[in-house]
Amino acid sequence: MKRLLILTLLAITLGLGLAGLTGCGGGSSSTKTPPPPVAATVTVDLSSSGPAVTDKLLGMNMAVWYDLVTNQTGIVNAFQAAGITQVRWPGGSTSDQYHWANNSTCGTGYADPIDTFSNFVNDMAVPAKLDVALTADYGSNVDCTAGGEPSEAAAWAAAALADGITPSHITVGNEEYGGWEYDLHSTPNDPTIYAAAVVGTDGYYNSIKTASPNTLVGIDVDADNQTNGWDNIVMSNAMGSYDFVEYHYYPETPGQENDTFIVQQAAQGLTTNITTLRSELAKWGTPNTPIYVGEIGGPYTNPGKQTWSITQGLYAGQVLGEMMNAGVSRLTWWIGFGNCNGTSGNLSTSLYGWQDFGAYNVFSDGPEDDPDCPGAGPLGTMSPTARAFQLFSQIGVNGQTVLTATVTGDTTDVRAYAATNPNGTALFLFNDNETTAQSVAVTLSGKTSTSGVQVTTYDKSIYDLSGSPTGTPPDPAGTSTWAPPNTTNLGAQNLPLTLTLTPWSMNVVILQ
Repeated sequence: MKRLLILTLLAITLGLGLAGLTGCGGGSSSTKTPPPPVAATVTVDLSSSGPAVTDKLLGMNMAVWYDLVTNQTGIVNAFQAAGITQVRWPGGSTSDQYHWANNSTCGTGYADPIDTFSNFVNDMAVPAKLDVALTADYGSNVDCTAGGEPSEAAAWAAAALADGITPSHITVGNEEYGGWEYDLHSTPNDPTIYAAAVVGTDGYYNSIKTASPNTLVGIDVDADNQTNGWDNIVMSNAMGSYDFVEYHYYPETPGQENDTFIVQQAAQGLTTNITTLRSELAKWGTPNTPIYVGEIGGPYTNPGKQTWSITQGLYAGQVLGEMMNAGVSRLTWWIGFGNCNGTSGNLSTSLYGWQDFGAYNVFSDGPEDDPDCPGAGPLGTMSPTARAFQLFSQIGVNGQTVLTATVTGDTTDVRAYAATNPNGTALFLFNDNETTAQSVAVTLSGKTSTSGVQVTTYDKSIYDLSGSPTGTPPDPAGTSTWAPPNTTNLGAQNLPLTLTLTPWSMNVVILQ
């Protein structure tokens, strides 16, 4: 009886269910638990050929206000463990107040005294092998008396080359379409003035490209799809002077977070907005312009408990799958480290989760007993959102191709993404149902068997155990463990392969 209980708990933790475990090995029929009825069939078309897979979706923002020098080892180790390959700097709205040469800010911005650009390069970008995107200051000049100057951005690009890196992307300003953005131009946040600053011999585009020809220069977009909106005015007036567009996505209003929405609808809403951007770009004759999702999260401000719950982890994982399918060129989540919000956000019992804090950052700022984020764990501890990136790193492999994965049956709870993989075929499977396990039949076109199957799972039960070793919220001394995903090898299998996906789970399945 004790052995059966252990096997049951192991199977649930692996995300396969007892039926998935016993169906692959021995044991008498009297001890087997019948699997639930098949809820969905996932069919992967091996002959399909979608967008190229890129590891540039595995990105994080970082900011000048977080002490990256003192915390260097923890940052680098955490990023490498999660498969992070990209970084955006110097950090959101602060970008339009920040002056790299003297590590200073205008207005109410703040830069940590030791967060110089050279330290960022030498202590984080280089040792972590990160591809760097910068956001040029459009909002202010060095004297904080007028709008930004393209010459400052060009000098920054040149300094980066001197420091041994080539910024892959530089975007002109941060969210300049929004009235919340710091802007000392004669008319703040004006699309015509913005576009005029981008173009021309002395504009941002030409100045940056002259200093660093291999750096892509981009513009802010809002997916507004309005004739007189920001996007159309900027795109029409800046044609030929941008290599990519940068889009930010925060689908939730603080205080109105909803678990069903974030798990089942928010990621797909981002795909809808990417389609809108593509239609705008096509209108102006540049349909193949790369789209970079520079910031993304849940609520646009004042994050609550959902941000470190399994629910945002499921959202993040589906975002990565959706953006892979959409052929988005780059993605950086807001934010890696340095943005704990404590108890200020939504801690409602209507939201799932044991922790009583919220945070933008998806890796713990540490230490374990941080009074603002109690229970977040030591420096570098991964939230469920970070775990989503870690799982996706098995799929986001350069040189691979997106495959068409079709779900029939329960298309509300079961989501599937697929790609070729150095080890065969990779699937990213989700069960978006909070309480019910889903039995899923997996088929690969033209194949009747596979020589090996590996499944890596992160789910609600693992998240629940992360509160403490006993599964309860952490005590003030800090006992949180934040358990990692579980991996199991099923060996050779016939196809279709039936897997039982545990409630609220994300599963990477590699079929050889």
